[in-house]
Amino acid sequence: MKVFYQSLLIGTFLPVFLIACSDTTSNQSAETQATTQSTTTTDTPSKGGVKVAGNFVSKLPDTAPTYKVITTGSMAPFSFINEKGELMGLDIDAVRAIGEAGGFKVEFYTHPWQGMFDTVNSGQYDMASSGISYTDERAQIYGLSNSYFFNPSAIMVKQGVANMKGLADIKDLRIAGMTDSKQLTQAKNVGATQIKGYTTTFLAFKGLVQGHEDAVVQDEPFLRYTAKQHPNQKVTIVPYEDANEPSAQQIILMKKGNQALINSVNKGIETIKNNGEMAKIEEKWLGKKA
Repeated sequence: MKVFYQSLLIGTFLPVFLIACSDTTSNQSAETQATTQSTTTTDTPSKGGVKVAGNFVSKLPDTAPTYKVITTGSMAPFSFINEKGELMGLDIDAVRAIGEAGGFKVEFYTHPWQGMFDTVNSGQYDMASSGISYTDERAQIYGLSNSYFFNPSAIMVKQGVANMKGLADIKDLRIAGMTDSKQLTQAKNVGATQIKGYTTTFLAFKGLVQGHEDAVVQDEPFLRYTAKQHPNQKVTIVPYEDANEPSAQQIILMKKGNQALINSVNKGIETIKNNGEMAKIEEKWLGKKA
């Protein structure tokens, strides 16, 4: 137990596990948290003020266009700043790969979640990428890419819990999730009554492994990432949303009507999904799926 509590203390240095943007309710909670965690805009690109981790060098010619990408830098595992001050994450790697495949280079900037989309609509930045999920409302206001990553809701339980096949199996359990998230609403809808809201995935995970909760409901990437950071805690993660669920589709947000850029992004997405590059990025950040 001493080793585990030391591991939990690492949470002080790890990025906060913010909730994903799966629906209107959870978006409000994510906005509040991201605004709290990131209160200033970094107007220097990744090659300056926010250094992107790694030694990535574009293979594209100097004549290739360069687009500005806005991200929170506070939403692990998608976009966060490590202890060295470097910007990193699944979305950082994915957008760079999409750009290489789509024929464009990218520069990354950080901005609080609140107002981030407006900076794209105003033309200050070309794209936004920070764990952004599809919604019909967003599709009406912004230009959205095709889905580059499937982000379903899931259940986490301690390894060995029997008969955990889907959401209906949790109704008699003590359930943890993000406050005001769609997952807690779904838990209530299947009859769960012992429900507790947390402000981060890490705290919900802590409640589970310490025996205060029986299950955590959250977006699968956050659960997989948390489990990957604490491999000594044996857990099982069971996704329960279908691959066709619109709100489980992660997208890149652009200005409405910028069809040339949208087409280039979609070309890059199709390429990295078909050639296996996106699968490699997913495994790098989240580990192998069970």
